[in-house]
Amino acid sequence: MKDDQKGPLAVALLYEKPRAPRVVASGRGEIGQAIIDTAKAHGVPLEHNPALAEALSTIELESEIPPELYKAVATVIGFILRASGKAGPARKRPRPVHR
Repeated sequence: MKDDQKGPLAVALLYEKPRAPRVVASGRGEIGQAIIDTAKAHGVPLEHNPALAEALSTIELESEIPPELYKAVATVIGFILRASGKAGPARKRPRPVHR
């Protein structure tokens, strides 16, 4: 394994409604660390999800994420919005009423 393959994997997404999120940066090793450092420097919330990062890292830069990753990415975006105070608390599903 090359040295650049040993370091952190990072993928940056850009979400502009109404389009699907798209991959705007992706890298491993020194590049991955630079993506992480840049995000931190700009106050961008980070989510540690290695399996999702691996899946997203296969997507071509500037491409929208595929539909099969919508649910996983939506969960992360919701978490980040709540963590940054830009969204309300998570909504609870209504309980079924038993009669």
